[in-house]
Amino acid sequence: MTGRREKDALFEAIALMGKAFASSVRLELLDLLAQAPRTVDELARASEQSTANASQHLQALHAAGMVTRTREGTSTRYALAGDEVLSLWLALRDASVARLGDVERAAREYLGDEVDAIGRDELIARLRKGDVVLVDVRPAEEYEAGHIDGARSIPIEELEARLAELPADREIVAYCRGPFCAYAQDAVRRLQAAGRPARRLQEGWPEWRLAGEPVEPHRAA
Repeated sequence: MTGRREKDALFEAIALMGKAFASSVRLELLDLLAQAPRTVDELARASEQSTANASQHLQALHAAGMVTRTREGTSTRYALAGDEVLSLWLALRDASVARLGDVERAAREYLGDEVDAIGRDELIARLRKGDVVLVDVRPAEEYEAGHIDGARSIPIEELEARLAELPADREIVAYCRGPFCAYAQDAVRRLQAAGRPARRLQEGWPEWRLAGEPVEPHRAA
């Protein structure tokens, strides 16, 4: 029969992954990697961290088995270690909203007033009918790494300049990284201010992909 020491070692090994979540910076890095693999410099810019600080946090995530890394010349590119890691991060995020009032309040302060939303099932039905336009308002590199099948890429900062590309006789649905991403909410406000019917997808790209819905994956050049 095994003893206390062996059991402690088992749970300590599992705790290593849990400890990786104990940093707001590491959580943001995971959220960014849920959209697309990135280099250390890209992650540092996107999270507004120094390269040295981002690298330190990424090393901790790698030691916990949550990300993989590959060398590309003088750069290191990181990616989520698998769908299990993505599911774990999304579960933590969703549980925090359900159980911690501070998270819900902080999200409301960050995102502002709620905008009209559409669920996944309704969107799929509308896409099949062809009476809705789906717009991915994430940065172009995230769209290129993978996106919902049939979505158009119009990064949020290009929306007003490219409004004429969107049919005036159809509702527009915007989506981005997930429920804590401000891009889709901002897009809906801008579109409605321009007189266009618009809603946001209730979830984001990671949830859609994990659900096994139609996607366009990254295609190597």
